[in-house]
Amino acid sequence: GLDSGADDYMPKPFGMMELMARIKALLRRAGAAEDNAREYALGGLFVSPARHLVKVDGKEVQLTLKEFELLCYLLENDGVVLTRDKILTRIWGYDFDGETRTVDVHVRTLRQKLGSCGGIVETVRGVGYKIDWKG
Repeated sequence: GLDSGADDYMPKPFGMMELMARIKALLRRAGAAEDNAREYALGGLFVSPARHLVKVDGKEVQLTLKEFELLCYLLENDGVVLTRDKILTRIWGYDFDGETRTVDVHVRTLRQKLGSCGGIVETVRGVGYKIDWKG
């Protein structure tokens, strides 16, 4: 099957849980490829996930991995308010035992590093954060 061009195969008999796990892994890989192909431009902000590049007013900005992932996650969910818990789960993973204030600290440093474009990360009081990006 693999020599014929298949990405994966499962011999019979197979377990339903393994099938579901393989389907989810394939969907994650396909989704990651699509997300990385997209670039975002909002005012003076430019973000290229594939090149791990962020520019503000034409100047490159250095972000930590978590700051970069946070920015991309917010951009991917244009206009959607993301709760601190959702952000923690997506960026830090299920096993993260830290406080939700971790998100607040990262948002604050992200805004500082984005300088004139830092205001695009909006706080939705008592809920979480969002970006209203139309691009």
